[in-house]
Amino acid sequence: MARKRKILIVEDNDDCRYLLALFIKRLGYDVAEAATGLAALDQARSTEPDLILMDLGLPGIPGDEATARLKANPPTSHIPVLILTAFHDGEQTNRALAAGALKILHKPIDGTKLQAVLQQYVPAEGEATPVAAQEAPPARRLPCLP
Repeated sequence: MARKRKILIVEDNDDCRYLLALFIKRLGYDVAEAATGLAALDQARSTEPDLILMDLGLPGIPGDEATARLKANPPTSHIPVLILTAFHDGEQTNRALAAGALKILHKPIDGTKLQAVLQQYVPAEGEATPVAAQEAPPARRLPCLP
């Protein structure tokens, strides 16, 4: 049996992190979580996720700096990083993209859009039918605010 794909959610808002984790688990992925930029670095090394959803407004080091450190570290440099933020495009989002993040997703995120993006970058393994045809959570906006 194939290993489930793992998503690391880096989000300092406990409610938002919980909702994202619940949604992503119901899509068939394993989930690891971190609430700070430094914890994200540790979790990425220890859990070896297939993708990281990174908030920008994190305590300690912000998400753009955490992304830069992940991309500069050979054991984690290959992990795709998607920024999930309430910040409008600007200096911090530009720094995250320059550091190697693949995409900026803005909160609140539409569940259907998040599902499509996850399938694009890390399709769930071992599924006989597409996630959309399974019992996925209803498509609605996830109320993840900063």
